[in-house]
Amino acid sequence: MNIVTVSTIVLRIASLMRRALPRALAIFIGLVPLHALSAEIAYITAKADLPFWSTVGKGVKAVAEENGYAFSELDSKLNAEMQLNNVRQAIDRHVAGIVISPTNSKSAEEALTLARRAGIPVAIADIGASGGDYVSFVKSDNYRGAYDVGAELAKAMKARNWSGAYGMVTIELSRKNGQDRTNGFRDAMKDAGFPREIVLRQMKDYSAEETYRYVKEMLAAHPMARGFFIETDQPVDGAMRAIREAGKQKQVLLVSFDAMPDVVRLLKSDALVAVGMQQPYLMGSSAAGALVSHLHGHSPAREILVPILVATSRNVDQLMPVASKTVFGKPLK
Repeated sequence: MNIVTVSTIVLRIASLMRRALPRALAIFIGLVPLHALSAEIAYITAKADLPFWSTVGKGVKAVAEENGYAFSELDSKLNAEMQLNNVRQAIDRHVAGIVISPTNSKSAEEALTLARRAGIPVAIADIGASGGDYVSFVKSDNYRGAYDVGAELAKAMKARNWSGAYGMVTIELSRKNGQDRTNGFRDAMKDAGFPREIVLRQMKDYSAEETYRYVKEMLAAHPMARGFFIETDQPVDGAMRAIREAGKQKQVLLVSFDAMPDVVRLLKSDALVAVGMQQPYLMGSSAAGALVSHLHGHSPAREILVPILVATSRNVDQLMPVASKTVFGKPLK
């Protein structure tokens, strides 16, 4: 190698170092956020084994990958401390952004604070936060959806000339979405002339077995109960079992929020009167879309409202072509 060639190489290396060092120094002192060097979007889910959250994750994943980002999912298992550990793990990996479905609205604040300090933008998919900084909050119209579900129960009770009371098994009322569902349903029943609410129980582990115990206890303590509202999907199986074991399939009506895969059969068999179907795939894809828009320098809407599809035996066949994708996350045929 001759002297001219060596000199040229030295000059090129020097030039590269002049360009690279300022950026490296800027990163070191915090002027350039570390997430700007990453291409991963993390979804922190409240509980991965519940169908609703699994489908939210599918929506986040689809949009992340369509836009060239790697995707990862971290499960908080309804535990606030595990949620914080998941945020820390995402920060340690220097992800580009986070979509989070918080365990509850209050626990979301600390998670958002950790991400903000690390300079990582966050979009929220459902449940919401009591405070904190985020890009967008995507939520279902829980109040309106629950109101419409309550109206369907009241209509069915009137058709049977019933005047009895109702009970509820709710999601956590520390969550804003739990408050909205409960108040929406309660208002609908009151407006329809059914003001008597006999009992309310809040879910803790969101299992079918837990709700089975609750409804069994309710039926024993309040034998004249005529209707129950179950505020999420899998626990509905427990409510149906309790009603069936009590021999009250013809005396008690059931409505719910969030749809199970066999929702068509359940509605047409009258096991359920109505289901408020959130659209979790659409919620996940909307939250990820808002996050990607922010990462590209745009300003997405601060709040994005996703409508509820209220299904009954009368309209479920018409809703299913859309619901297969937006509710259950299945590919469109």
